[in-house]
Amino acid sequence: MGRGAGYQEEAAAVQGPAPLLRILQNHYEPLRRFVERRMRSPETAADIVQETYVKVAMLDEGTVVRNPLAFLYRIAGNLSLDWLREREVRERHVESGELPDVADGAPDSEAHIAGHQRLRILAHAVAELPPRCGEVFRLRKLEHLEPQQIAEQLGISRNMVEKHLRKALAHCQARLDEAGA
Repeated sequence: MGRGAGYQEEAAAVQGPAPLLRILQNHYEPLRRFVERRMRSPETAADIVQETYVKVAMLDEGTVVRNPLAFLYRIAGNLSLDWLREREVRERHVESGELPDVADGAPDSEAHIAGHQRLRILAHAVAELPPRCGEVFRLRKLEHLEPQQIAEQLGISRNMVEKHLRKALAHCQARLDEAGA
């Protein structure tokens, strides 16, 4: 990519997940190709870029990223390394014969794809929430804070926290219902 106006915009610091998600969408193909070169699998690369999208969507609204493209490539690169490490561990178990005699509880490929689709829908739904509502949702569902802790941290009432949570959950459920997921 050239160093024109688009590059300068993407090299500027951004705050929160929404601008990062736009940049990710604009650079989906180069990022996917980057991951595919490492993974040597278009399907795995697409999955890893999707996981990158989910991680970005779940960021706190206050998160400031100074170099968004480098940040996105770092997340995708780290997820690639995690995937390769897991594959290496699985292969070692196969070679050493340490496989359990029972079937694993891992979902089949259809369930895996459906799960990724559901995560994508949820990530979009969370990104659509108003900033405070999204922040409350992330603190409760990702950081597992209690409503009173969230209220104290954000300087709002517990009732307001619960109102934001109800709104966020209703919005996420509506998006899942719309998609039939």
